[in-house]
Amino acid sequence: MNNKICKLFNISYPLVQAGMIWCSGWKLASAVSNAGGLGIIGSGSMYPETLKEHIKKCKNATDKPFGVNVPMLYPDIEKHIEIIISEGVKVVFTSAGNPKTWTQKLKDNGIVVVHVISNAKFAKKAEEAGVDAIVAEGFEAGGHNGREETTTFCLIPLIKQTVNIPIIAAGGIATGRGLLAALALGADGVQIGSRFAASVESSASINFKNKIISSNEGDTKLMLKQLTPVRLLKNKFYEEVEKAEIRGASIEELSTLLGRGRSKKGMFEGDLEEGELEIGQISSLIREIKPAKDIIDEIMKEYYSVKEELKM
Repeated sequence: MNNKICKLFNISYPLVQAGMIWCSGWKLASAVSNAGGLGIIGSGSMYPETLKEHIKKCKNATDKPFGVNVPMLYPDIEKHIEIIISEGVKVVFTSAGNPKTWTQKLKDNGIVVVHVISNAKFAKKAEEAGVDAIVAEGFEAGGHNGREETTTFCLIPLIKQTVNIPIIAAGGIATGRGLLAALALGADGVQIGSRFAASVESSASINFKNKIISSNEGDTKLMLKQLTPVRLLKNKFYEEVEKAEIRGASIEELSTLLGRGRSKKGMFEGDLEEGELEIGQISSLIREIKPAKDIIDEIMKEYYSVKEELKM
């Protein structure tokens, strides 16, 4: 394919693997890049030296473009930015913060910058900040989410009429049909998280991967809206959060309940009861743990097949 996103990243397919905490290390990023998409290292769960190690290993594992996702709430973000620049990373996805903070510095160092948004207001701000593209993430997405709860089907056309830069659709996309639908709605590419979280190369616990592929419709819900909205698989921890929210728990109580290391405990260490299990609604469609290359091949095969079917 030869569209705006393929040209921007110099990749074969307009498929971006989301930079998910505890799932997106160098093995997954390099596998996706080698298969024709854009692999992303998720730095949000990494100490600076860990990020540096993953970047070096990724460079050794692929000669294709790859990027790093940087949550702007990360406490050591200055160190992450300096490592990214010094290691020659060419693509950075920023999220959870003001894109003006780091965009110009990254661009001054020859880096393509993409910012993640969930509404039209922040899409416009990201464009004004000078980013090269945006990820428009709908309500269906796993992990941290927008407060507006706008679905991807509504969000993409809205963003399309708001900005002039390339748009990457995210949230509820894991198939060739999803890719085709996103492009029809006005996106130039897609970002896929949940499907790759359950890949062979994902650094997530096998317990978490098995939980993903056994999940059904309605097994996820957007929670912790008073703090930062996050979509979770239902488990014991989820039930505790739900009970606390129903009785009107304060932000302080919810913060204490969340504590530290909940997502690591669930997604990386495999504690399916006490851990935080972040995943998207599309998990109910995922039924196998596959290599990243097989996932991408399957998506593109279905995309071309359905596109041909729809010719009238």
